[in-house]
Amino acid sequence: CCEILAAVMEGAVVEDNVGIGPFARLRKGAHLCKGVHVGNFGEIKDSTLGPGTKMGHFSYIGNATIGEDVNIGAGTVTCNYDGVHKNPTEIGDGAFIGSDTMLVAPVKIGAHSRTGAGAVVTKDVEPDTLVVGVPARPIKKLKEAKDD
Repeated sequence: CCEILAAVMEGAVVEDNVGIGPFARLRKGAHLCKGVHVGNFGEIKDSTLGPGTKMGHFSYIGNATIGEDVNIGAGTVTCNYDGVHKNPTEIGDGAFIGSDTMLVAPVKIGAHSRTGAGAVVTKDVEPDTLVVGVPARPIKKLKEAKDD
């Protein structure tokens, strides 16, 4: 069962237990996996949001692959068009994308990483890393790597 409030959807795939809107737009190629939530005025195009991912309101996700249990803060934008090509964004499982983050594609955000509010990410972010600022830069590892 899904809860969809006043959304415009064209060529989108919506799996079970998804909550959308109000006033969200799912464009062609949008794929919302099980348990995804998209807030009001969110827009998604040619992107997959993994199971359990939450996307805040007023965000745009285009040409992106988002992992499981990711939090995408309000006002986040994948800046995917460079004037010539559409470029991909990848966000790993368990990442936390702070409000008003600009992800300048092509860019990869590692699993369990975080961006500070208002960050402009222009370079790949390693897993388990916090980045902040304009342009975003790493300020600390979030946890120590485990030896095998």
